[in-house]
Formats: sequence, structure tokens, C-alpha cells
Amino acid sequence: MTKYVEIGNLKIASVLYDFVNSEVLPGSGVEQDSFWTNFEGLIDELSPENRALLARRDELQKKINEWHLENKGDYEFSKYKAFLQEIGYLEPKPEEFQISTENIDNEVALQGGPQLVVPINNARYAINAANARWGSLYDALYGTDAISEENGAERGKGYNPVRGAQVIAYGKDFLDNAVPLSNGSHKEAVKYALIDNELAVTLESGKIVGLQDASKLVGYQGSSEEPTAVLLKNNRLHLEIQIDRNHPIGSTDAAGVKDIILESAVTTIMDCEDSVAAVDAEDKVEVYRNWLGLIKGDLSATFAKGSKELLRTLNPDREYKAIDGGTITLSGRSLMFIRNVGHLMTINAILDKDGNEIPEGIMDGVITSLIAKHEIIGNSKYRNSQKGSIYIVKPKMHGPQEAAFANKLFAKVEELVGLKRNTLKIGVMDEERRTSLNLKACIREVKDRVAFINTGFLDRTGDEMHTSMEAGPMIRKGDMKTSEWLASYEKSNVFAGLDCGLQGRAQIGKGMWAMPDLMADMLVQKIGHLKAGANTAWVPSPTAATLHATHYHLIDAVEVQNGLKKESTDLVDGILQVPVAKNPNWTPEEIQQELDNNAQGILGYVVRWVEHGVGCSKVPDINNIGLMEDRATLRISSQHIANWLHHGVCTKEQVVETLQRMAKVVDEQNANDLLYRPMAPDFENSVAFQAASDLIFLGYEQPSGYTEPILHRRRIEAKAKFSAEQVR
Repeated sequence: MTKYVEIGNLKIASVLYDFVNSEVLPGSGVEQDSFWTNFEGLIDELSPENRALLARRDELQKKINEWHLENKGDYEFSKYKAFLQEIGYLEPKPEEFQISTENIDNEVALQGGPQLVVPINNARYAINAANARWGSLYDALYGTDAISEENGAERGKGYNPVRGAQVIAYGKDFLDNAVPLSNGSHKEAVKYALIDNELAVTLESGKIVGLQDASKLVGYQGSSEEPTAVLLKNNRLHLEIQIDRNHPIGSTDAAGVKDIILESAVTTIMDCEDSVAAVDAEDKVEVYRNWLGLIKGDLSATFAKGSKELLRTLNPDREYKAIDGGTITLSGRSLMFIRNVGHLMTINAILDKDGNEIPEGIMDGVITSLIAKHEIIGNSKYRNSQKGSIYIVKPKMHGPQEAAFANKLFAKVEELVGLKRNTLKIGVMDEERRTSLNLKACIREVKDRVAFINTGFLDRTGDEMHTSMEAGPMIRKGDMKTSEWLASYEKSNVFAGLDCGLQGRAQIGKGMWAMPDLMADMLVQKIGHLKAGANTAWVPSPTAATLHATHYHLIDAVEVQNGLKKESTDLVDGILQVPVAKNPNWTPEEIQQELDNNAQGILGYVVRWVEHGVGCSKVPDINNIGLMEDRATLRISSQHIANWLHHGVCTKEQVVETLQRMAKVVDEQNANDLLYRPMAPDFENSVAFQAASDLIFLGYEQPSGYTEPILHRRRIEAKAKFSAEQVR
């Protein structure tokens, strides 16, 4: 049972109340009594508006369902589009405008680069992500399939010199592309030095050459004659050639190069949302406490590695000698965003004057901003924002009115915690259909504080299916990636961002690479995000960030965007193409294959979420390929089966049989986990299995097809059940 403290007309979970009073408010410049009084006023003012926006979602969904039921089969596209305009789902285009965001850090406005997303309730992962600003290219290559294991280059317990040679060759090729020499190759280098403030590279032939572009030299460590590191800059990203002839790798290199360090995860999203399982006050305090530790710079984590216990802390800044004799200081850490939850969910951590749970997004906005204020006013070991800004990602907003509400919430929070107007910057996740169709209008509502727009294929696909649930059976999940609506959506997002002036002021981002073990494929495919006009894209790990960073040296995102500005066009009609299978002729085997794949993915993720409280993890798929799963992937899979079930592509009995059979597969995949509770022995009493079933069989009625209501309810049930078992 949650214990509450009554303050005014609020009931606040004592664990949250004590945390805020003892750890967050001291030194913040905000007085305790006035904080809770003003927080109550904000809740009273904004909660009804929050509920009204959710009711509007339901109203529009009901009208769209009815229209599709009345217009079964083929229909005139013009009538469908006119209907959406008539009900206000598709809004008039706004007049042309440019965003006016100020005090945006260079990492957001100017530097293109990878963006990490990490569950903030895991302190070790959060620290690793913050420290992923810099990464070893040699380590990233050696430890992944980016380097083939063929021809004697296998990964093993010890160092494999054959593999090492291939890694070094790859690294030198990278240098030749990113920072080429005026003559010859970095592979021919036998010495790096600085002469007359320029890089002087001695080649095997004895010839001394410089850089093709001398301005790419930024600084160095050590002496000019014998530098230990050479700092270079290409396409606004830094890289460092590290030199140590006594190092095991450096001693084998003619120039003494031991490693190539890349500026990697330039920005990181510390996530309170999709990758986190936080359902009550205790969970939220864990989330907020880690955010406070990151902001103040004192977060640490210990973990065992073999027989040793290691301590992980935030990296310090990096210092170099400038070529003109001064000092260069570069952040040792990624610029941190904080992703709050969306408008949908409520939480019992605080109850309002009527005893109702308050909107979780309002609570996140207030408390994460109050915490972040400590860095703004100097109560931190390190600087996150050099420009005095706080970056909040706001997910799952539907249309301009919800963006306007977020803007209003942020302004009220600034007043409450004592921040200047527009200190809070917003990242708009373009991951719902109504937002995609009205993206410029959404951006206009936050034009003074917008810091990024980002496409989210996973959630966007879930909303696409749920919104058009009554239109007919959806195409197979794998075919969504080549559908017209998706291509139009991805292009339209970039065009809208460029049209509204985001270039040089904010990020235009693309989504996640979900296969952390397949780095060779990522290196081939993810460069497509830059070619599409993105200046950031999501990666699942620090290693992936380092490898993806190589793409930003090969392609200048600014040049790509400049070209795309000339191509901008209206793609609304393409976005409105519903991905319904026109004449589905799937074989029984194909249908079962789709069900197996979806059900296995649902169960593999849900069992960890509901019974272990793990919001994001690498889950083996049906082919035992590890995929990064979160609530967005779950939304797709559950809505897809719900859609096929609704349209008779499969039967309830078939889905139940599939779930039970796939539960046994998932049990086997987790057989080595001592804390795992198998589902198959008792389906009825497995909370995880019942949660997975609910997501499908109650999928039609879930708001916008979201998984959170069911997951949260079942996680609370599991926590109570397992707690009672421990007592017994």
C-alpha cells in the first residue's frame, strides 16, 4: 500500500515527497511550501485540459472508425481526405514561419552526430551513455561483426593479431576519407608531429606531408615534436589520433598509433518513457534520483566484472593544447536530453483534490525541470548545457493542440521552478499520424522552444494501424517499411523541419537501429539516414554510436539538407495512403509465420517488462537474433495481431494456440536466467502471459493502441503478487 502525505488538497506518496524535499529542493532556490502549493495549482489548472485532449483523441478515432465502416472496400481518396478535413483531423496548413529558438547548444544546432537513447532507471547504462561522447573506433570494430571473422580474423578470448591488423587497416582508411593527407596515406605514416602550427606526417618514404585541409587540425596533447594525441575536426565532429609507442597496439604501428577516438554520441536522451518500466512512486523516485545524479555529476554505479568490482562515474572534460598556444576544453560527456512521458498516462504517486491520479506527464515536467535547474544555477560538477538550456523530449503528441498544451505546460513549469521563459526546450517526436499530417502546425505551436523533431517508425506504425483499424486487414509487418505512407512520412518530416528553419537551430532526427549485434549491416544501411537529410539518428549502444559517427565524417549533413531545401514538396496525400492489403492472398503458412513472429516478440518483451521491471532490453527474436525491444515495438506487434483478428485473417483459437506455443519458446530462450518465471507451466497464473494476451485481445479498445495501460496494470499486479510470495 502506498503511504501518502497530505499537503493542501494533494496526497503525495511519502517516498516521493521525502525525495523532493530532502534531495531536490535544497539549493534549488525554490521554497518547499510554495513549491507544493504552486504545484497543486498547476495540477488543478492543467489536468482538465489534459483530459479534454485525450477525449478529443477518442472522439476523432470514433468518427474515423464509423467512416471506414460506412465506406468498406474501395473508396474515393478525395472523399476520405475531405472527411478528415471536415472533422478537424487534417488541419489547414499554417502560414509560412521560421522557428525562433534561442540559446541552443552547438551539439544540437550545429553538430551532426549519433544520438543515444537509454533507460534512465539503470544508473550504469545511463552513465555509459553519458560517457559515450567519445569512443574507441578500434574497440568498436574489433568487438563487433563490423570486421568479418573470415580468413583467421576470429574474435576470441585473447588478442588476435590478424583481426587487429584488419581493424587498424579499416581505421587508417577512415582517416584517409575523413582527414586525408596532402599526399600519400595515413597507412604510410611513421611519425606524427606539429611544425609551424601544422600537422607534419612523415611517410615511409621519408617525405613529410601535411593535411589536405590544414584547417582540420585543432590541437594536440603532449609535445609538438612527440604528441600523444592529435585532435582533428571534420564536418564539425572531432576525432583524436592517439599515439603511444609503448602501448601493445602502438608498438606494432609504424607511427605509434594506438587508437582512433571518435566524438560519438554527441547527444543522449535519458529516457523516463518507452524504455523504462516505472509504474509507481518508488519507481519514479529511482528515475528522478538518477537524473539528479547525472545533473549534479555525482551519479555512480558499481558492477562486477569477473572477480573484480568496478566503479563507473561520469567522465571529466578533455583538454588539449591549441595550435596557437592556448587551451581547448571539450566536454567529456554527451549533451543530455530528458524524455518525459506523454499526455496519456496517470500515476498514483500524487492524487489530486478529488482523489484522482494526476497526469504523469505533468509530474515529469515539474520534477525533471526542477532537478535540471541545479545545473543551470551552478549546483553541478559539470556543465550539461553551455547555453543554459534544459532539453525535454515530449513523445506521443497528437496534433497541434497537444503541442500547444505541452508549450503551455513548459511555460507554467518555468514559472513554478523559477526559470527564464523558454529555458525548457522541447523535442517533438513525430510518431503519431495526426502529428505527421500537421507537423508544421505542431512546430509553430512550439516555435520559440523547439530543439528537435524526430521520426519514430515504430510508434508511428502502431498508430497507423490503430487509426485505420476498421479500414481492413493491414499488410504484413515487414512490408510496412516499403509502404507509400512510410516513405512519404519520412521525407515530409525532413521537408517540414527545413521549411520551418530548423537547420542551424535544431535537430532533424531519424529512428533507432534495433539490432545491436548486427553492426556490419548498420554500417551499410544507417548512412541512409544522413542521405535522407537527418543530422542525428538513434543508436542502441555506445559502440553503435562510435560506428555510426563514421557516417557523419563521410557525409556532411548540412550539404545534404541544402540540397533537399530545393526539393521540398507537400506529401500529405502519400502519408494518407492506408496500408491495407487490397486483395490478401496469404497462405495459411504465411499467416501462421506472421503470428508466430509477432507473438514471440510480444511475449519475449512483456515477460521482462511485467515480471522484471525491465523497460528496454535486447530480446532474442524467433530466429534468436537479438533485437532492442521497447513499448513502441510492442505496440506494432500487438496492434497487428489485433487487426488481423478483427478482420478474420486469424481466429482467437489460433492466436491462443500461437501464444501458448511461443511462450514455451520464450521460456527456453530464458532458461539460464535464475530469476525467470516460466510462463508455460501455468498460463492462467502467469501475469506476463495474461498481459501479452490482453495486449492482443483488448488491443482494439486501447487508446491509440498504446500498450501502457495494460503493462502498468499488470506490472503493479506482478509487484504485489511477488511481494506477497516473499512474505509467505
